[in-house]
Amino acid sequence: MTQSVHIIAEVGSVHDGSFGNAMKLIDLAAECGADSVKFQTHLAAAETLRDAPMPPYFKGEPRFEYFDRTGFTLDKWKALKAQADLRQIEFLSSPFSSEAVDLLEDIGISRYKIPSGEVSNIPMLERVAQTRKPVLLSSGMSTWAELDAAVETIRKVHDDIIVMQCTSAYPCPDEKVGLNVLAEMARRYGLPVGYSDHTLDNHACFAAVALGAVLIEKHFTFSRKMYGSDAPHSAEPAQFQDLVKGARAIATMRTHPVVKDDIAPLQFMKDIFEKSVVSVVDIPAGAVIERSMLSVKKPGTGIPAARLGDLVGRRTSRAVPADRLLADADFEPPR
Repeated sequence: MTQSVHIIAEVGSVHDGSFGNAMKLIDLAAECGADSVKFQTHLAAAETLRDAPMPPYFKGEPRFEYFDRTGFTLDKWKALKAQADLRQIEFLSSPFSSEAVDLLEDIGISRYKIPSGEVSNIPMLERVAQTRKPVLLSSGMSTWAELDAAVETIRKVHDDIIVMQCTSAYPCPDEKVGLNVLAEMARRYGLPVGYSDHTLDNHACFAAVALGAVLIEKHFTFSRKMYGSDAPHSAEPAQFQDLVKGARAIATMRTHPVVKDDIAPLQFMKDIFEKSVVSVVDIPAGAVIERSMLSVKKPGTGIPAARLGDLVGRRTSRAVPADRLLADADFEPPR
């Protein structure tokens, strides 16, 4: 990855089977600053029975018919990949069957995103691992044991994995985001971690980047008013642009640690804004300094205000006029 945080615009099936919409969404994702644009490769006959139930958040049409209607031919998938290449944005698509992996291999996909519902699909994970391509592994529906098994399946072949915290709720409420899981994933697997978001705003994504996520995925749409299972829970272009801008800024902050004791770059500010010890009355040579003779004022180029107490009881080596910065040379050496 060229950036410290990689951002995926998850189109999924928002295109609703329209090849033109899919092409335009690639263009729009690139214009919004995403690093990758991701689709979902559904082959209805290979992944679902005709009477499989619809999810509670989308009852628009039977599952099988929806996947069959919104799918693309191999040639159209290749055209979508070519458009992404043209726009210099990575093309990704999640497979939902081993047959879909074969199709994506024909397209020439560079790496695989495993959706949450496929974590326990060990036969498909074995097929993905056989490609020896990097894997982004989502975790929204899995227990630790199931995720352990998925990671182990891929690790039998290679270790190029990013494990992603996700909560399969549409939309996901703040209390279900599970940011605590990011650190546990990193400890458990010793792998980079990412975050796949289903909330309606960008707050969780920003927090995930601040906590060390190297990859952020968020659903992307023209409008939340579009038909389909994902559009109502997706980010529109203006929100997605804000996500990219904010995530990049936070990643820059996180990857550029500040050395608190390195004051040199701020010395000019210290000189302007901090205070030094000054005289408030005329002080003759040889006088013993009393607290009432001193105060602190800007600038900070003299004896620091913090040393005022050390000067009380000292004897002046020369006369000092009122309202002047004091210097160490104004005092006799301490006895």
